[in-house]
Amino acid sequence: MTSALKITPVKLAPWLASIGIFVVWEAACRLFAIPEFVLPAPSQAIAALVEYWPAIWQNAFYTFWVTLLGFALAVVFGLALGVLTGASALVYAAIYPLLVGFNSIPKVAIVPVLVVWFGIGTVPAVLTAFTISFFPIVVNVATGLATLEPELRDVLRALGARKLDILLKVGVPRSLPYFFASLKVAVTLAFVGTVISETVAGNAGMGHLMLTAASSFRVPLVFAGLLVIAVMGVGMYALFAVIERRMVGWAFRGAEGV
Repeated sequence: MTSALKITPVKLAPWLASIGIFVVWEAACRLFAIPEFVLPAPSQAIAALVEYWPAIWQNAFYTFWVTLLGFALAVVFGLALGVLTGASALVYAAIYPLLVGFNSIPKVAIVPVLVVWFGIGTVPAVLTAFTISFFPIVVNVATGLATLEPELRDVLRALGARKLDILLKVGVPRSLPYFFASLKVAVTLAFVGTVISETVAGNAGMGHLMLTAASSFRVPLVFAGLLVIAVMGVGMYALFAVIERRMVGWAFRGAEGV
């Protein structure tokens, strides 16, 4: 059996933890007779998932592609600005405080502004997903480039390397682990941004579906929607984790034997 297929405690841990949470959740709901409109048991949420599956999958697909579109924009612009920021100490000093200030603004607060500008629908959801996932990418890429050791820069310059050579041949490869780590965080945040926008000012998507269900006290449907969003987020996180291992596996040397 290859090491990739070998079952280890580290690989089993997330599955066992997830199963344990659902078992405790189900047992608590049944033991304390918690009403489903307060906290539905996992079995009730799954039953609602099956019952309302046609509506759920349509809205889930809408949320999924809107999230990916906003996330893709964040990757393109975040990577470009991150490289620009990390490559210049002056730009880093000028832009970083602005990025921190912008990231401090609750994204739910900008949704009404986006609605005024673009109306209710897809565009505010895409832009909210973009704004909430943009910051981690910029910061991680910029940090990866800006933290290149001064001693290494001096040695490379002494060997005749130009600033552009150092950036492209040393800085960028060195920042790849930071970049892929930011993608895992950013893609989950993008789902948060999309659902926030759909809840506040959407006419489709999982956020809109859960808001409609909550208004009619169909709480199991709300939790079914939460489970679907969680599965999509975990799935995308796992995908980028696999890509990260493929692309920058050298950064994980020594971490396999935990």
